[in-house]
Amino acid sequence: MIMKLTTPVNIDRIEPGICLEDRIMVLGSCFADEMGSRLKAAGFNVMVNPFGTLYNPESIAAAVERLGSAAPFTEADCVEMGAGAARICSFSHHTSFSRPSAEEFLAVANDALERAAEFWRGCNRVIVTLGTAMVWRRGGVTVSNCLKRPAREFTHEMLDDAAVQAALRRIVGAGSAAGSVSSLASPALPAPLAGKSFLFTVSPIRHLSLGAHANTLSKARLQLSLDAFLQSDEGTCCTYFPAYEILLDELRDYRFYAEDMCHPSSTAAGVIWEKFVETVVPAADHERMKENERQYRRSLHRTMLE
Repeated sequence: MIMKLTTPVNIDRIEPGICLEDRIMVLGSCFADEMGSRLKAAGFNVMVNPFGTLYNPESIAAAVERLGSAAPFTEADCVEMGAGAARICSFSHHTSFSRPSAEEFLAVANDALERAAEFWRGCNRVIVTLGTAMVWRRGGVTVSNCLKRPAREFTHEMLDDAAVQAALRRIVGAGSAAGSVSSLASPALPAPLAGKSFLFTVSPIRHLSLGAHANTLSKARLQLSLDAFLQSDEGTCCTYFPAYEILLDELRDYRFYAEDMCHPSSTAAGVIWEKFVETVVPAADHERMKENERQYRRSLHRTMLE
């Protein structure tokens, strides 16, 4: 008798698949960054988090709507960061976009937006990784980043099922209506593809700032709300990849975690990636992917003369 040392997560083939000819936008948590970088290395035409890492469904929905409208950021969006950072950013961006002045920030933010909006209108696949159902709000508006400003400026709460599903409808609705561009959009943007297919995941990375129980409730809220949405008529263009289940069930051992004991190790991320390729990417693309990955690894090595 052969002993079973894991509980494999069996995944049916996910259709429609994602192939090398697709144009893919990846949005969401730092797990989205991880998978996006692997897609790039494998030769996929992909853009990852053009506003920086996003964690909650409402922030992702706002980002998708901004990509659809291409409405530029203005002085009204500029916020001075706290903790003596002496930098300017916005509540829609990760702090990696921050700059010493509003002019510099707006130049960087709007350049990134212009390129991302063009890519968005031409993309046909969207991968969204939900990280948490917890949101921070300032003046009643959900922020993507608190920018190190004093906690008293914000309120903190968990989205209920209705709010999560409303955000999911906004995300998918903006993808379906990608041609509805505001008058502020650049006339140089290409004609959009007719609709987009969405692949959702829930990040396996734990958010423990409020404790383990709060993290469990948050992940459960995302899972239940997402499942209900996928079963609805509005979710027919969407599929689900079980990254969360792979790490927490099949790889439930601390050797599969990084030093912080929250993020997956490179080995775990590699296992999830292999399962993604096996179930999402057509077999006809696998050899080309391997060759693209070999070329990418070679590109990272410099000769002694360089």
